[in-house]
Amino acid sequence: MPSKITHVQPGSIAQKLGLQAGDEMLTIAGEPVIDQIDYQALTASSHFDMEIITKDNERKTVTVRKHDWEPLGITLDQSIVSSPRPCTNHCIFCFIDQMPPGMRSTLYVKDDDWRLSLMMGNYITMTNISDQEFDRIIRRRVSPLYISVHTTDPAVRVAMMRNPHAAEVMDRLHQLKNAGLRFHCQVVLCPGWNDGSVLEKTISDLKTLWPYAQSVALVPIGLTRFREGLPKIEPYRKDTAESLIRKALQWQEECLASFGTRFVYPADEFYCLSGLPLPDDAEYEDYPQIENGVGMLRMFETDLAFAAEDEPVAQTHERNLIIACGTSIAENMQRWCNRYQPKGTHIYVKPIVNHFFGETVTVTGLITGTDLVQQLKNETCDAFLICRNMIRNEGDLFLDDMSVDEVRSQLPAPLRIVENTGEAFWHAISGLDEGI
Repeated sequence: MPSKITHVQPGSIAQKLGLQAGDEMLTIAGEPVIDQIDYQALTASSHFDMEIITKDNERKTVTVRKHDWEPLGITLDQSIVSSPRPCTNHCIFCFIDQMPPGMRSTLYVKDDDWRLSLMMGNYITMTNISDQEFDRIIRRRVSPLYISVHTTDPAVRVAMMRNPHAAEVMDRLHQLKNAGLRFHCQVVLCPGWNDGSVLEKTISDLKTLWPYAQSVALVPIGLTRFREGLPKIEPYRKDTAESLIRKALQWQEECLASFGTRFVYPADEFYCLSGLPLPDDAEYEDYPQIENGVGMLRMFETDLAFAAEDEPVAQTHERNLIIACGTSIAENMQRWCNRYQPKGTHIYVKPIVNHFFGETVTVTGLITGTDLVQQLKNETCDAFLICRNMIRNEGDLFLDDMSVDEVRSQLPAPLRIVENTGEAFWHAISGLDEGI
């Protein structure tokens, strides 16, 4: 389908070439334009032809000369933005399949779209990519991608993802490597399935793909109380989390000696579960898995320390704050508060038990408005502080569809929403921001 031009920027290359709103773009450099990825890639070069149907229904070819990556200056209609491609797996660890019924429809959408992997860092399994589409990934030089590997053992991956195409993962990764394309990997660990010797094989296989495979995140499975029809999987405990970290540290030492990078990074949840101290800032190198939440706690604490040093507050007026957070981070949060709270400010960290999804869900971002109200309504303080990642991007609803205003109306003290950074946290507890 041709893409209609809806706007031409005054003074742009497109205007100088005579393009107008209402014209339709058929091809660029002889290729049809499927989506925004194609458009960006095909218009990046300095010399190409565009086949156009003008708004007067005249078919013509326009020759473009410009600097590399210089924009054309046109806006295309929404037909070039297609819906996210759905996931075709039925993974035993899928969090969406563990959601309770009756929630808003957008929470049940399962995407597995390589374009969102490139643009937003979403992890993909590559099981829904045809050979033709994979050729387009290679041709468009799509890099880096973020790949949910989980295991490189074909039989185990098929069993975990319940999709026969899951067996092809190493073939796909080798194709990316041979094309010189970079990618990051994640392994969602399910005890009894892809840990132990299976994980040993996975790390060994992925190491052979370095430096195109740039990092591997080890993430524990998230288990809710809604697992009807799914196999029973034991959660990680203190001892098993500690064992996983000890093994990961061995892999890091080996990779550092061989590649100059640690390559394998256990998720923050493993450190919270085990009680082991967080790695130093330098051990996360350039934080290659930060979008996956790996290293978030260390980055938060580092930013908090810098903020407290740059904007010191010796004392505040007397006040009591309660920070509501997930049970996994509560110990670290209280440690930060004890260290950084200014004189006059008294902070109590309130771990919120997740009754909505089940007590095995311990992260802050999955706390609902209902659990907040039920567990804070009898507390006494001058203000409650919560992290913004409890609320959807629009800033109005918790996961259970309770609005921020509804929660505020049922709490005995003002509710303050704080951005998920160390600097914002410092501003909130030190009174540098208005409203505290």
